[in-house]
Amino acid sequence: METIAFQDLGTIAYDAAWDYQETLMQANLRIKAARYNAQAGSDTENEETKHHLLFCEHPSVYTLGKSGHIENLLINDARLKELNVSFFKTNRGGDITYHGPGQIVGYPILDLEKFTTDLGKYMRNLEEVMIRTLRRYGIESGRLEGATGVWLDADVKGKARKICAMGVRSSRWVTMHGFALNVNTDLNYFGYIVPCGITDKAVTSMQKELGRPIDEQEVKQKLIDAFGEVFGAHIIVPENAVV
Repeated sequence: METIAFQDLGTIAYDAAWDYQETLMQANLRIKAARYNAQAGSDTENEETKHHLLFCEHPSVYTLGKSGHIENLLINDARLKELNVSFFKTNRGGDITYHGPGQIVGYPILDLEKFTTDLGKYMRNLEEVMIRTLRRYGIESGRLEGATGVWLDADVKGKARKICAMGVRSSRWVTMHGFALNVNTDLNYFGYIVPCGITDKAVTSMQKELGRPIDEQEVKQKLIDAFGEVFGAHIIVPENAVV
């Protein structure tokens, strides 16, 4: 069974979290490169890559994936400044999305060679973590054909709404970026973009669906439990962690 080190970064700027992810990813890539180039019996041959699961919350920010379209940002720089919202072009997959208070953002830094070398299966596993977590709150969710993320009423015309967005990057099977689950998120911010480039679908949150504020620390613990179940891994949570 693989072990995954958990960290709750709390509220952190998007670019700072991105830099930290890159640091962890590059450390794993260096280990892989050294192992590939090492002679049999050397110290570097036995050094193992490490798995991480990062949770955080970002101040309001719009992020655009490498395959995204800037026209899906519906406001100009002046309006962004008025709203106090940052904007970043990223190297993850997907189009544009919003991150902000009341949202749990998860960044798994995994070596998929120890899980599955199938990026599609990895994405389905991330979706499954969300589906199981939401079910524990009585929210039935699922997948929308041709789209990533987790949806409610995906098969009901005119009612499909996204509750969790996803976008990842993988290099030599080491992942970064991840998911954003709307818990108590202010959904008004999604009105200034075309979320994920999809024009005819709505966005929702756990708070909206259940009609009450949700304990985010409780959701984090349920996410950790579901992540361990789906990936068949042991999640190491520090004793001083918030969850």
